[in-house]
Amino acid sequence: MLTTEDFRDFVSGRQRGLWASCLRGMMRLTSWLYGLGVAIRNWQYSTGRKRVHSAGVPVISVGNLTLGGTGKTPMVAWIAKWLRAREIRVTLISRGYGAERGAQNDEGKELEQRLPDVPHIQNPDRVEAAQVAVEELAAQVLLLDDAFQHRRIGRDLDIVLIDATEPFGYGYLFPRGMLREPLKSLARADVLVLTRGDMVDAEDREQIWETLRKHNPKAVAVEMHHRPAILRAADGQTAPLAELVGKQVLAFCGIGNPEGFRHSIESSGIEIADFRAFSDHHNYQQADIEQLTQWASQHPAATALVCTHKDLVKVGVNQLEETPLWALEIEATLTTGQADLEAKLAALAEKIPPDEDC
Repeated sequence: MLTTEDFRDFVSGRQRGLWASCLRGMMRLTSWLYGLGVAIRNWQYSTGRKRVHSAGVPVISVGNLTLGGTGKTPMVAWIAKWLRAREIRVTLISRGYGAERGAQNDEGKELEQRLPDVPHIQNPDRVEAAQVAVEELAAQVLLLDDAFQHRRIGRDLDIVLIDATEPFGYGYLFPRGMLREPLKSLARADVLVLTRGDMVDAEDREQIWETLRKHNPKAVAVEMHHRPAILRAADGQTAPLAELVGKQVLAFCGIGNPEGFRHSIESSGIEIADFRAFSDHHNYQQADIEQLTQWASQHPAATALVCTHKDLVKVGVNQLEETPLWALEIEATLTTGQADLEAKLAALAEKIPPDEDC
């Protein structure tokens, strides 16, 4: 079974040799079949052969074109806070990938801590979830997380995130590459957000934007950086980043883009003594906790263990023996295009009908 890193090594071409070449050939055949399925499904929705359900309230979708992490959670949190600051009742809806029945997954737990005043429904049937949000929670706006490919619900604003460090899935559809859909699908987007642009140089960013404009010249263009904000413990306590700046830490994560997390730590002035990457959405077991504890004991100079917020809610402890455990909480900082995005959100907010009791 391929790990996340093994898969990336194969599809990126870093893994060489006869076996790797044969595997990529089989992957390419399978990706052609996958692409045919995607094309048929999109054609059915575009032509009305499959029904698109109306939620009855404005809907914002935040999604991406590739597998792996593109920074959706900070973007979702930014939009939700923008709406709440204007006293708009918003409900988050997501599929709840990897969650046990009746429980939240790691992203749900993270968003609950980030947005305590925003309800979050996780349900594989997002049409049903939307109905609950509108009828039972009186939601005025629905915010769909990871929903660019979920076309059963109509949306008023389609926001697509592109990770500057891995923008186009190595040029192939899954499983030969990491694209969920072909690049031409970007034409459906209303807003294109380039994330982690600070991790590539200006020339690379411009080349990415040239490709994006080729497929969708009309979409609002936004650039978003991931800025470390605070340190958060499992019990909810927080501390300023200054607590660890200039000190050595051990860092680990189980997310789609571990290098993005490493960059966030180092950009904040925290020194990484050692780094471990688990598979995306890794479910930490007792054996993992014991291994991390032993790892910490082997690095007495490390002041703390640092992980992502998604990892922290699954590990669930403030320290491993004597070593503190902190999550580096990341916030979205929009460096370009914020005014245009806010104009889109404001126009959508104007569609919200007044409360009947007003």
